[in-house]
Amino acid sequence: MNGIKYAVLTEKSVSLFQKNQYTLNVESGSTRTEIKHWVELFFGVKVTAMNSHRLPRKGRRMRPIMGHTMHYKRMIITLQPGYSIPPLRKKKELK
Repeated sequence: MNGIKYAVLTEKSVSLFQKNQYTLNVESGSTRTEIKHWVELFFGVKVTAMNSHRLPRKGRRMRPIMGHTMHYKRMIITLQPGYSIPPLRKKKELK
């Protein structure tokens, strides 16, 4: 399960919940089949389709040396109808 970094919760990714699609950041070296296997095994769901793209690297200057941030791959995972990932669909309650 070390290939999946974290779920992405942006305005666009939250709107994709209605289409039964979830957005995850994964390690750049992970393959689509590995990610599909991990998601199906860990969450107990069936994956229909997967779309992926690499995020652009951002530069970071550390005095005279120019560095870059970590590379991640973003996956948009479509689940079969009737399946969902409950921890991502929970709304935050106000106190």
